Amino acid sequence: MKPKEIISYPVMTEVTSRLIETENKLVFIVNSKARKEDIKRAVEELYHVKVKEINVAFTRKGKKKAYVKLEPEYKATDVAIRLGVL
Repeated sequence: MKPKEIISYPVMTEVTSRLIETENKLVFIVNSKARKEDIKRAVEELYHVKVKEINVAFTRKGKKKAYVKLEPEYKATDVAIRLGVL
């Protein structure tokens, strides 16, 4: 899959804004068939950052949500501003 097929859109709520600021994490809705390795590769290619860890969960509506923790030298706030969510 291509990176743009994997990442659908970023999620922005009060909780995710707190995650961006305190835990250096970004939250995305991703393709339900994407694996963690695919998500990591897509985020690194699209946003030019290094990913430390990824956790995934399914929402009640059946969408796959990826919690992407960035390496300490990259700031999630910078990426969120580039995405236009902050």
